[in-house]
Amino acid sequence: MRVDLKQYKAALEAVLFAVAEPISTDRLAELLEIEPQVVERLCEHLRDEYAESSHGIQLLCLEGDWQFATKPVFGDYVKAALDRRRNVPLSSAALEVLAIIAYNQPVTRSFVEQVRGVDSSGVVQSLTQKGLIEEAGRLDLPGRPIAFRTTDVFLRSFGISSLAELPPLHGDEMSEEEIAARMEQAASAVNAQQEAGD
Repeated sequence: MRVDLKQYKAALEAVLFAVAEPISTDRLAELLEIEPQVVERLCEHLRDEYAESSHGIQLLCLEGDWQFATKPVFGDYVKAALDRRRNVPLSSAALEVLAIIAYNQPVTRSFVEQVRGVDSSGVVQSLTQKGLIEEAGRLDLPGRPIAFRTTDVFLRSFGISSLAELPPLHGDEMSEEEIAARMEQAASAVNAQQEAGD
């Protein structure tokens, strides 16, 4: 029985870490297929373990819901790490995803991945955090996938007032070099705005 409890505790730890949001004792019990009282005891044991000074995170009980959180004493480090991640310049992959969304919106992440041929979930998340794209509801397709569109921040960053002002995809009006230069200029503007906001 002791081995089972260790496994349940490890599973509980994994679920709490992965969910990253408050989750109720009853829901945890349902997921692990054990009694709520056992979950409560295991969570309390985990909370005591993480309360030791050698850990940077803690397990909180918020009105019966459990959640991992960083300890307040390490808040400055966490804030610096999150700010740095948010202020990373736009990569060529991010510019590519942004262009796909801007010219085809609203589009799903799977559409972007189909066009690019690679997983784009991290890039989409990064662009969402930077405020350049946002969710545009769900499409009426199987699975009701989330669609994405550009934002006003995107328009301001690229120096345009509407999507109609985007350079043409095909035609002689702008060369590829001019389009690439404009994208790089906009990426620099986005990064400058973020630095000014800090």
